[in-house]
Amino acid sequence: MSDEEKLESTAVTGFEPLKNRFSPRNALGQLSDEVDTSMGALPLLACSFATGLTDGTLYNAYSTFVSMQTGNTIFVALGTSGQNSKPYGWARSLCSIGCFTVGCLAFSRFHKLIGGGRLRKTLFSSFFLQTVCVVVAAAIIQAGVIDGSYPSRRDPTDVDFFELIPIALLSFQAAGQIVNSRGLGVSEVPTVVITSLLCDLVSDERILDPMRNNVKRNRRAIAFVLTLLGAICGGWISKATAAIQPSLWFIAAIKAMITLSWLFINKHN
Repeated sequence: MSDEEKLESTAVTGFEPLKNRFSPRNALGQLSDEVDTSMGALPLLACSFATGLTDGTLYNAYSTFVSMQTGNTIFVALGTSGQNSKPYGWARSLCSIGCFTVGCLAFSRFHKLIGGGRLRKTLFSSFFLQTVCVVVAAAIIQAGVIDGSYPSRRDPTDVDFFELIPIALLSFQAAGQIVNSRGLGVSEVPTVVITSLLCDLVSDERILDPMRNNVKRNRRAIAFVLTLLGAICGGWISKATAAIQPSLWFIAAIKAMITLSWLFINKHN
């Protein structure tokens, strides 16, 4: 393939063929490239679906969120007056808030240490760690360490603090998504927040512009729909399988594909 053909192929698809992307000679150099943020928004949109799928599944099982921390804040507040739907429900929500906060700190410092949030190696490493967290959480439940049945077969008054383990892992990895969004400069797709996304979407003065003229509006609208669809899928998968781990394995597969996608996205020019 000539140099002109390579450039033409990359410009059209936003992705470069594997044989042109990496070779023993330039692999390390490619990992240090900044990715094209216009194409980098696509994996973040997939993260929006994963967020809906995760929260739609975990809320059914443990009455807490792992991505959207506004709801968890309310659950913690209600716990002060003993009004959670499950015993120690406030502890689950507080664990999620804490691990999400720690995750934001850890991922942001990690990005700075590597060299920046737009580097291919930063994005690949970040999503690889997120994938590992989801896999570990799914494996713990699959192994029966924690009850993964839906609805739970346990007595509603029975408290299993081991449930905090998958909540902690999933909350920590969810923080990586929004840190990646900020690092890429694609703040219109925060991946874990719906409230500000909807506000920005409907308050956009150019909301009625043709599709090609308002990319940020398009991304916000798609992110909202994908989050909604993810939550719907999470509910139906849990109901159909009577378990929560199938959804978690599905999320792990999505995260793994996103991780690999960073190796093929075209570099920033």
